Amino acid sequence: LRLAGGRSRCEGRVELEHQGTWGTVCDDEWDIADGDVVCRQLQCGHAVSVRGNSAFGRGHGPILRDELGCSGNERHLWECPAAPEHDCSHKEDAGVVCSEHQEWRLSGGRDGCAGRLEVFFHGIWSTVCDSSWYHLESAVLCRSLGCGEPLQKLSFGHTLPGKMVYECGSLQPSLALCHWKFNKSGPCQQTWAVGVICNGTGS
Repeated sequence: LRLAGGRSRCEGRVELEHQGTWGTVCDDEWDIADGDVVCRQLQCGHAVSVRGNSAFGRGHGPILRDELGCSGNERHLWECPAAPEHDCSHKEDAGVVCSEHQEWRLSGGRDGCAGRLEVFFHGIWSTVCDSSWYHLESAVLCRSLGCGEPLQKLSFGHTLPGKMVYECGSLQPSLALCHWKFNKSGPCQQTWAVGVICNGTGS
């Protein structure tokens, strides 16, 4: 099981592997209970929202499940009852956004590659504390946003409801693969919110 076409491994089009071939799930009867099973199986928390109509792009290969009827307690998606045949096309591929999905943006700068760093997690936008934020963390962020390399770190006040802390031990493809903590007061007391200017240009 995997999620494809999203902005993290915890968001995207639902894909299953069967006999060495990856296929998709049809959005007929697709609901939060089905999404919960997917998110839990992938260790991505629970489903925040479910999407149909190939919201994360059209998949390829066979359509392996249709009219799923999960109770939400199953450990694996293939334990859920489903229709024996499907009447779908890939324009009906199902997707899900899980609670552990994180996405990032730089706001208030001249474009999407400069400004205050904000992270979307557990359904809200939050700021990031500068207590463990160094050049390495900036490099991970700039590259993951397609914004090149970091030029400068900025400081802002915290004005959003949550606070996130990141600590990267190496140059990861995403901040979600670094060590992170959400709304833990210790590392965030009397800190500033991180801002970054990358050398690329964004939308």
